[in-house]
Amino acid sequence: MDISTQTTDASPPAPQPKAAQHKSKSHAATRAGDRIFLGLSRGSGILLLAIMAAIAVFLAYRASLAISKDHGNFLTTFEWNTNLIPPTFGIAVLAFGTIVSSIIAMALAVPVAVAIALFITHYAPRRMAGPVAYVIDLLAAVPSIVYGLWGALILVPHMNGLYGWLNDFFGWTGLFSWDQGAPRSMLTVGILLAIMILPIITNVSREVFRQVPRMHEEAALALGATRWEVIRMAVLPFGRSGVISASMLGLGRALGETMAVATVLSPSFDIQASLLNPGGGTFAQNIASKFSEANEFGRDALIASGLVLFVITLLVNGAARLIIARRAEYSGANA
Repeated sequence: MDISTQTTDASPPAPQPKAAQHKSKSHAATRAGDRIFLGLSRGSGILLLAIMAAIAVFLAYRASLAISKDHGNFLTTFEWNTNLIPPTFGIAVLAFGTIVSSIIAMALAVPVAVAIALFITHYAPRRMAGPVAYVIDLLAAVPSIVYGLWGALILVPHMNGLYGWLNDFFGWTGLFSWDQGAPRSMLTVGILLAIMILPIITNVSREVFRQVPRMHEEAALALGATRWEVIRMAVLPFGRSGVISASMLGLGRALGETMAVATVLSPSFDIQASLLNPGGGTFAQNIASKFSEANEFGRDALIASGLVLFVITLLVNGAARLIIARRAEYSGANA
């Protein structure tokens, strides 16, 4: 047999023209199933934006009706009385209480949640990790009113010892001074919110830590790193963006929590320098407690406060997206 004939027979098939390849790809991308899925996905995104815009327009319209008749400064007034003539109301106390209670909750919940997630994924034996994760999942399903009842009946009566200790050792700061009143204050609210958002942050962080490439951890161990050094150099950098996202989910619940805060807090329209003395309030708690007894104008005023909470939530989520975008190159997501 001729050698040239063997070479000719074994040669690979000639490549298709580019036009034919493009035609086949276009045909595959324009099949009926792809078109339907594309339309549903696009429609869902547009519908979500439309719903958000409708909510914003509704809140802005009703808020403008109330703010235009407000005799005080809506942003700085320390009073909420919509039945006066002229009405006087403001959100200074509500904004302060919402932000302070959420900061306390985040400061307490995030480190504990990340530690629990690391324990479940990297330290606990498999027989223990499963039940612990299951219990955390159950905590996320508990209704808010149940947390509120537990806080009012169990947590509040047992806070006297902690408040007394803080007053004895840190009362000189003014931030932890206590006048021996009922412990229905911002610190108690912050602790209760921390317990409520702990399962959310833990569950999301746990799933993020499970996605760490195994080869990264094995490489660090092969180089002589300890388990903590593996977590510090491989696990935490990879999961940083995920932990931030989980924290923002928890913060969103803390900002908008209603029944639990209304059950535990003794509200008043003044700002206390101490976190241990009763007083203050939050947007959601104020809306829940006053909406049923408010007249038409009072409801518009409450909707105006809801608009501020809506804006704060959007700003928090936007800030979180910026943080995640700036740290995306360190997250390990592109590894």
